[in-house]
Amino acid sequence: MARRSFIRGTGSYLPEKVLTNDDLSRMVDTTDDWIVERTGIRRRHVAADGELTSDIATAAARQALEAAGLQASDVDLIVLATTTPDQTFPATATAVQAKLGVNQGAAFDVQAVCSGFLFALATADSMLKQGLFNTALVIGAETFTRILDWSDRGTCVLFGDGGGAVVLQAEEWSGAADAGIITHHIRTDGTKSDLLYVDGGVSSTGTVGHVRMEGNKVFRHAVANISSAIQAVLDETGLTSDEIDWFVPHQANKRILDAVAKRMNIDDEKVVITVNEHANTSAASIPLALNHAIRSGRAKPGDLVLSEAMGGGFSWGASLFRL
Repeated sequence: MARRSFIRGTGSYLPEKVLTNDDLSRMVDTTDDWIVERTGIRRRHVAADGELTSDIATAAARQALEAAGLQASDVDLIVLATTTPDQTFPATATAVQAKLGVNQGAAFDVQAVCSGFLFALATADSMLKQGLFNTALVIGAETFTRILDWSDRGTCVLFGDGGGAVVLQAEEWSGAADAGIITHHIRTDGTKSDLLYVDGGVSSTGTVGHVRMEGNKVFRHAVANISSAIQAVLDETGLTSDEIDWFVPHQANKRILDAVAKRMNIDDEKVVITVNEHANTSAASIPLALNHAIRSGRAKPGDLVLSEAMGGGFSWGASLFRL
């Protein structure tokens, strides 16, 4: 009998303010048609003045705990994926821990940009399986609009703010091998960092900086790397894409989602797409999409879910789990 992690509940939060493509067309040289055709995005949410990444993460975490039927006092691990922390230190996860009233266990951040949630999920899953902790909040939360250059139409139209969370709980398991969190495949290639990065930092410029990206090159690498991660997961488990109930990808760009689904022979009806509603929310996008699929009644207990992501670094990966 071995310990296995199970998803007990999901939650999400999007800031109240909405910025549409038409709004952006009055700020930069762009149009709704141009943005939709190239990205599938129609609107994005923007954090209010004074609204912190930890506030967004805490709201998503509370909803996930409620869905799981658990209390904050049950949590002994918080792993928060974010590229936009409240401050340089302490970790934003510690602020979430304090706001939830959790007074036990550990709380720390993971930084892998858009792949952050999958890296956080793999980290928490591993720690739960080892018996270090029992109940984890795995959160992806961003105030990404605060690192955008609003004069750069190639990047400012792509991103938004938001947060999503899942509750993981470990139990001794002697049942089927394809239950709960099944497997992960995560990788990084730092030699491609100059294709997607922020031109600032504590050690380099002493400034926050802005997102910079070579979009066409990122697109090509994203499709290839994501597809390879998905294939690795399928090869490891012996499954085929036909056996996947839901494909919940990082919501970066609909063209990327379509290209990966086509390359991996994943039926369009199985692809969960929410990028049109909240744009690319970096580490938050997978848990946002997963929560949407569950709360809309599409994804149900027992369904087999495949997730993938790629972000700056380059870091990418895929995870397979059963709800």
